[in-house]
Amino acid sequence: MPTETGSAKRKRLAAIDIGSNSIRLMVAEAAADGEYRVLDDEKHTTRLAHGLSRNGKLGEQAMTASLETLKRMKAIAEGYAVEHIGVIATSAVREAANRRRFVRLVRDQVGLDVNVISTTEEGELSFRSVERHFNLKHLNAACVDLGGGSAEIIFATKGIIEDIFSLPLGSVRLTEACIRSDPLSKEDFARLKKRIRRNFDEIVGKPDFTPHVMIGSGGTFTALANISMRMRGTVYSSVGGYEMSRSEVRHTLDYLRRLSLRQRQSVPGLNADRADIIVAGVCVIERLMKLLRVNRLQMHERGIRDGLLLNLIGQAYGKKARLADDTADALTAVQQFASACGYEEQHSRHVAMVATQLFDGLQERLQLPAEERLLLEAAALLHEIGYLINYEKHHQHSYHLIMHGNLRGLSPKQRELIANIARYHRRSGPKSKHANFARLDRDDRKVVQRQSAILRLADGLDRAHMQRIKGVSCHWQANRLLISIMAEQMPDVDLWGAQSKGKLFEKVFKIKLAFVWRPAEKSHKANGAVAKVESRTVASRSGARSLES
Repeated sequence: MPTETGSAKRKRLAAIDIGSNSIRLMVAEAAADGEYRVLDDEKHTTRLAHGLSRNGKLGEQAMTASLETLKRMKAIAEGYAVEHIGVIATSAVREAANRRRFVRLVRDQVGLDVNVISTTEEGELSFRSVERHFNLKHLNAACVDLGGGSAEIIFATKGIIEDIFSLPLGSVRLTEACIRSDPLSKEDFARLKKRIRRNFDEIVGKPDFTPHVMIGSGGTFTALANISMRMRGTVYSSVGGYEMSRSEVRHTLDYLRRLSLRQRQSVPGLNADRADIIVAGVCVIERLMKLLRVNRLQMHERGIRDGLLLNLIGQAYGKKARLADDTADALTAVQQFASACGYEEQHSRHVAMVATQLFDGLQERLQLPAEERLLLEAAALLHEIGYLINYEKHHQHSYHLIMHGNLRGLSPKQRELIANIARYHRRSGPKSKHANFARLDRDDRKVVQRQSAILRLADGLDRAHMQRIKGVSCHWQANRLLISIMAEQMPDVDLWGAQSKGKLFEKVFKIKLAFVWRPAEKSHKANGAVAKVESRTVASRSGARSLES
């Protein structure tokens, strides 16, 4: 039945995806704006495509297993009192000569109507999920949904679908067609790569553009990400947004193809029930990256079930569910997470305001990449959430909470950078002997050094936790940076805090700091907007006070 959160009615819906390798269920509680909360997520491997390439039909054993799985999933969904269950079937059922019999069995024995979707519909559902969770506005992207029977490639320019191709390159299909040895022989590996290339050339040909990024969804991508994370010694709460380069994918493929099935079943991060088809699946990913000439891979953990659920929400509420704005949505998620951790809201928001003002004043002169502003603002909002554990070492607790937090809209890499920036808002600066800092690559270490230095300075400027400073501005004088502090009264403690915490800034940017207080008129605005500042310059005899660190 519908539930209510505050005054907003929410509906419970379920989406079932009958795939070639597995059947998946997602139960969610959804609002009219398209946002939803997952209540249950179930998967069962049925290998419905087993033998399909040889016989052209779904096997009796696989169909029986699938029917039992669907009965169980329907019972789970009904236990949540869902209003509607949407069921789709993809490659295996779509291609099977006995698909009508299978659809009729599901209707008669389970009581569910199956919608066997076309390759175009499958690609559109997959892309709808991707565009909801990734900012594609300024990118050429190749979105790949890899299943057991097929791989859908969706080419999109600036968030608009250019073309959709379906290739018979599913991990189950290729394993059965090309792999006859254990471990994989050179001959089988060559046959596998040749088949992928031939299908790509025949169906896709030469793409109209070179993608900036490949975004992958499906069980093989999830497994690849989990294996990679454990190889790196890093485990995140989700694989959404996890990034790999083509060289990393190739390295993982070379590692897996030299192992026997028994050895692959023990590979950290890989489920044993996928060990027999993982080599073919990862080979598809690596070959597609090569053929598309793309070096950057991002993982998407939702896939077509998410797209189906969004359609169900639109049907339930009579409109298309809205798409989330990437930056705004990410900061909303950060603020929600901070609230859940019981953060000191006024101080944290104030530090974020000062930090972003500093960033804006420094960006052009110090050539700060624009994308680092979001990392700084998020770290400022979250820098003291470690108080949730205790005060002692709260900066380290903040790091761990952020690393494992559910921060929608942020990739694992962004979360790790934010966690490090927040971790260094106090005490020791970033050091290579710290494990969390040492595992970052060289460029990411520089990001952490730059933004933690700015965050420290901003945090020092609210040392009294009284939000006395109304705003800051940056001025360059020869070999030093002069920071004008606008406040109604002389903020002695905050200036002292800035002097103390500004040492890392001077070390990182190799420039001396100086501060000047500029008296600000009292603001009578109820929203606490920045107060009007007197028009006297710092060089005049107005009584403005300058303090050098």
